[in-house]
Amino acid sequence: MSTVITSLDPHSPARRAGVRRGEKLIAINGHDIVDVLDYRFFGYDPNPELVLESEGGACRTLRVKKGEGEELGLNFDSYLMDNPMPCSNHCLFCFVDQMAPNLRSTLYFKDDDARLSFLIGNYITLTNLSDREIARIMELRISPINVSVHATDPQLRCTLLGNRDAARSLETMRAFGRAGIAMNGQIVVCPGWNDGTQLQRTMEDMDDMGFVSCSVVPVGLTKYRQGLSKLRPVTQEEARAIIAMVEAFGKKCLARHGERRFFCSDELYLRAELPLPEEDFYEGYVQLENGVGMVRSLMEEFRSGLRLSEAPAGARRAALATGVSCAPFLRELLGELRAKYPEVEGTVYPIVNDFFGHTIDVAGLVTAGDLIRQLTPHKGELPGRLLLPVNMLRHGGDVFLDDLHVSDVEAALGVKVRVVEQDGFDLLDALLEE
Repeated sequence: MSTVITSLDPHSPARRAGVRRGEKLIAINGHDIVDVLDYRFFGYDPNPELVLESEGGACRTLRVKKGEGEELGLNFDSYLMDNPMPCSNHCLFCFVDQMAPNLRSTLYFKDDDARLSFLIGNYITLTNLSDREIARIMELRISPINVSVHATDPQLRCTLLGNRDAARSLETMRAFGRAGIAMNGQIVVCPGWNDGTQLQRTMEDMDDMGFVSCSVVPVGLTKYRQGLSKLRPVTQEEARAIIAMVEAFGKKCLARHGERRFFCSDELYLRAELPLPEEDFYEGYVQLENGVGMVRSLMEEFRSGLRLSEAPAGARRAALATGVSCAPFLRELLGELRAKYPEVEGTVYPIVNDFFGHTIDVAGLVTAGDLIRQLTPHKGELPGRLLLPVNMLRHGGDVFLDDLHVSDVEAALGVKVRVVEQDGFDLLDALLEE
């Protein structure tokens, strides 16, 4: 744990009050500061009183003048002011265990940290929460908490998570529900394990626990599964059965709560070869980050932008690279764009995932190496611009999963890469740009 202040934001309330770099933040308004959750929660109040300790060990008290919710402006040597909590499970379907060898070390770290769940949206299993952390979440009413549930049958949950104590966290979920803590859930469906009657039981239990939303997604399997449990992908028939079960239960929730709460990911609809639901089905896209409604959202935003757009001044050409699963939808949108503006041309290149295996077909797991190898034969026909979705890259950076950079792709293919945000408006803007 480190609450030592490494820097202060310019013109921040803390800097104006005289807080100094190198001091340790001990308390805010009489509450001990252990990590980022304490800092964020107790630092929210107006005009807080800070207890600070100098490098020599002397303590002083300082009042900071600021508005409610205004940032204090303190920075620490780590975002959490602590080390991230590692995962204590050995899930049968863990994607990290299926990573290719020799990638950057951060890709092999498994976190299971409640603070990252609240602050960033990570999903956690709750299996490594201490009694103090459980009590703090309820005392501070920290919401939402994103929970990887997968099964509520105690023995099955222990088996799926590879943790003999995993059933204990089911009571933590119930306690959070009773305390009014909002919980978003996730169920990774492994055929033959937690589908069928087990899936039905899990949804019913989660509804009783008070979960406000839940995504149901198919297990993702790469080619790197040597020595791991034998799992298989969800088939088309199984995907259809899962969708029928989840949609039926969602209707019950709609009648009971006025909300569906349970949703299947886009990937399940694509695997089932069923049309995606319409936009109002998704109720504001409450599980968008889990791939629930992502394609529908992209398409509706694109169409909204297209209705309001103006004709470009001159011809436009671009290439778009994406995962295999999303390619048909991008082609459909390009067709609609060209129907309105024939001078705009775009070619979609679906990238087959040789790196992780062909069962992986989403854009977010496409590597630069696969991009370069599969687009090199098309170099002669590529226009000067290549559009890539932002989720191919490391968050906030320009690095692909195989540690190559956007500049490597540009150099290899002789194109200018335009990174497109995960929304239809930016996609349309990119296609209409010069």
